[in-house]
Amino acid sequence: MSTQAKGHVSGSKDTHKVAFYGLSTCIWCKKTRDFLESQDVAFDYTYVDLLQGQEKKDAIAQVRCWNSSVSFPTIVIDEQQCVVGFKRDNLKELLEL
Repeated sequence: MSTQAKGHVSGSKDTHKVAFYGLSTCIWCKKTRDFLESQDVAFDYTYVDLLQGQEKKDAIAQVRCWNSSVSFPTIVIDEQQCVVGFKRDNLKELLEL
């Protein structure tokens, strides 16, 4: 199974706008994505390392707005709050899980 650079995961919990930025090779990114999916959270995802050219630069700039160190995973919730790293309890609280 090949990983898509960008996409959407549907879920029944879609009251929050969730944007997931990660790297396709990052174990913490995989754990975070698996957690979101296990909780049936709808989210958009971007694997920055699979992008190229201007699209990659734009994605990095977007992550930098929320996380100046540009580390992964970076999860942006409702374009108001950000969780950096695999922080299950923070995600549960912010997503009301």
